[in-house]
Amino acid sequence: MMNDLQLHNSLTRQKEIFVPIDPAHIRLYVCGPTVYNYAHIGNARMAVVFDQLSRVLREIYPKVTYVSNITDIDDKIIGAAQDTGEEISVITQRFTKIYNADMASLYAKAPDIQPLATQHIGEMIEIIERLITNGHAYAQDGHVLFHVPSFEKYGGLSGRTREEQIAGARIDVASYKKDPADFVLWKPSTSDQPGWDSPWGFGRPGWHIECSAMAEKHLGLPFDIHGGGADLKFPHHENEIAQSCCAHGHTDDLSQFSKFWVHNGFVTVNGEKMSKSLGNVTLVHDLLDQGIAGAVIRLALLSSHYRQPLDWTQDKIHQAKKLLAKIYNIVGEETHDPLLYAPIFEALKDDLNTPKVLAELNGLIKSDSSDEKKKQYLVWALQILGLPLTMKQNNTLDENKINALIEERTLAKANKDFNRSDAIRDELLKMGVTLKDTRDGTLWTKI
Repeated sequence: MMNDLQLHNSLTRQKEIFVPIDPAHIRLYVCGPTVYNYAHIGNARMAVVFDQLSRVLREIYPKVTYVSNITDIDDKIIGAAQDTGEEISVITQRFTKIYNADMASLYAKAPDIQPLATQHIGEMIEIIERLITNGHAYAQDGHVLFHVPSFEKYGGLSGRTREEQIAGARIDVASYKKDPADFVLWKPSTSDQPGWDSPWGFGRPGWHIECSAMAEKHLGLPFDIHGGGADLKFPHHENEIAQSCCAHGHTDDLSQFSKFWVHNGFVTVNGEKMSKSLGNVTLVHDLLDQGIAGAVIRLALLSSHYRQPLDWTQDKIHQAKKLLAKIYNIVGEETHDPLLYAPIFEALKDDLNTPKVLAELNGLIKSDSSDEKKKQYLVWALQILGLPLTMKQNNTLDENKINALIEERTLAKANKDFNRSDAIRDELLKMGVTLKDTRDGTLWTKI
């Protein structure tokens, strides 16, 4: 099939025809979660958008490697461990499992590779050493910093001026910095903080160096597409480019790290930015526990163009439910062979234009196509959109088994055996059951 996929490239600030480095193997890297808490609907939008992109790529190309990392070393994680008294590994393993289970409930396939930051410390140290050798980084007081003025093209992704860079980075003008814009590659750890031995002493990596190391290790440089939320464009993605290009001597060509950069827009809730102070942080876990089907959440997340802001409202959920009901009413519960529906595929290849996809779906539902052909088209549409082929509920749940598992989970939590309690939650999820912990005990509902 001829490839006419077009994507908006944040690096060039325009929509371009996607030309792969190697058409036989597409390589995609997306910044994954920092695992210390439940994922909110903004995190889910990123996962669903890039799952959708990977599905479109797989429809066109014979091989796609999709890498999305787990950040399991971070100051927020250290803070969570200090607040709860739990080991860092217990927290990160628990929330990695929860994140993956929640995203699976939204029919987002697991990445082909999901590397952990803590398993790539050696690769990070190697990049830092190259940066020092190349004159782009320096060690001072146990820290190693990237010297931003050494890289003339810094800011090429975000288009920020130097003043905006300094203000946007929200950084302290510490005594060990040569320039206010310089950012940390390595920092010292105290005896009660996690750390690793390095040429600069016992310490841990800065956040930005993690993705440079993991992308290079698993995809090689350059690779085809780097993705993430718009909030990561500066400083995280800007710093990734600086580190990787300067470490390999590609200071004149920002595309020598990644050819395309794709960013999804922000998510608001009822017109307001999500924040703890407003009490409107919307967790995927809670939405699922409230009985909102994962397919409904997924379709609602795809209802706005990925590059535009998405406002999460009850109306979006209602509209997604209505459209799915129409589709499943036509498809029924029989098995149908999928048949590619060109208008929907063309919309997806046009920079993932999912609002147009939804319009095409509504048009197809109302069309005078033969019943069988319409069903085949809709089955293909469900597959390419990552939606289940039926919403039939499981009416044969074993309540005795469910209650026994919940009782076992309660005991496991009391004994602080969080691995077992999470495993039980995952087992119940596979059975079609979601849990909600309340003051009066654990309640369960069918998905």
